[in-house]
Amino acid sequence: MVIPRVGEVGPDRGAAGWTHPFDHPPRTAMTPAQRHTPKIELHVHLEGTVRPALLAELARGHRLPVPAETSGRFDDLYDFIATWNAMTTVLRTPQDYRRALLAYAAEAARDGAVHLEPIVDAEERLGLDGWANLLAALVDAAAEARESYGVSIGLTPQVCRGHDVEFTESAARVATRFAGQGVVGFGLSGAEGRHPTTPYRRMVELARDGGLPFVPHAGEAAGPEAVREVLAMGAVRVRHGVRAVEDPELVAELAARGVVLDVTPTSNLRLGVARADLPHPLTVLTDAGVACSVSTDDPAIFDITLADEYAFAAHLGVTPATAYAAGLRGMLGDAADHARLVVVGEQAYGGGTPS
Repeated sequence: MVIPRVGEVGPDRGAAGWTHPFDHPPRTAMTPAQRHTPKIELHVHLEGTVRPALLAELARGHRLPVPAETSGRFDDLYDFIATWNAMTTVLRTPQDYRRALLAYAAEAARDGAVHLEPIVDAEERLGLDGWANLLAALVDAAAEARESYGVSIGLTPQVCRGHDVEFTESAARVATRFAGQGVVGFGLSGAEGRHPTTPYRRMVELARDGGLPFVPHAGEAAGPEAVREVLAMGAVRVRHGVRAVEDPELVAELAARGVVLDVTPTSNLRLGVARADLPHPLTVLTDAGVACSVSTDDPAIFDITLADEYAFAAHLGVTPATAYAAGLRGMLGDAADHARLVVVGEQAYGGGTPS
């Protein structure tokens, strides 16, 4: 097994066929049938789905400066986070978030999405009442998206490492009010390499006791130890997790336990988490038997679509059927949604789609 070292870019053309981690990955021409094959997306930040036209409209509506369009080039994860923060502060009201969710549901449905688990951040600037109102608006929008576009949506709100611990615990309590009503999990994101995870143990317990499984980010800015840490805290799925490839024993453990990693191939490449001159972590992990769903992370910021990511994954050797099966295994929707998606997968990909 080749173990990539993270954050380095070699001078030579990589085995997967790109020249630099800021380049667009190869975009394979797809037939309409391939574009519309069923897809499950488990890792997409709602704030990062807002395309420039809608972002500008929202900014003008709030009399805010229109954010500059990003080039998609970042020095590292923290440079990306700074850009993300500058862009997403344009979303100010529950109605803004509602519009964002409906817009992305429509876009993803055109690319074949049948189930989404969007991430939305609890921001201290919203206050707890504002946070509750935002989640209520998103629950309503998710129901409308299902009716209008045939896409089931399980919301997975989260807080960020570095936020005030008391606030995050209160935010988790608010989120549990919507458990069973469209909110299906609770997460933790942010600068894992700069802020510790352990202070949020109580928050994780509060969410879990309220019916929301723990779906954290880990193994992106920090290495295998970050993945082990969130597994010890009860993570049912890991968002990213790709730096597990630095520890073959951890990779074997993930495969044996059936832990699903939500991999975002382009994001990993653009942010230097994957090396251009070595096999992409998605390839290494799936070859080792780890179930990896395929997602966009922040499609508007990276200028990609869900169909692009599935095509890129296929270029890396992960077929749409395999990606769909991992998404099905990792999804947090209710039993009825799971049963429906099993049937969808069997009809599209044959009886080999695991349930």
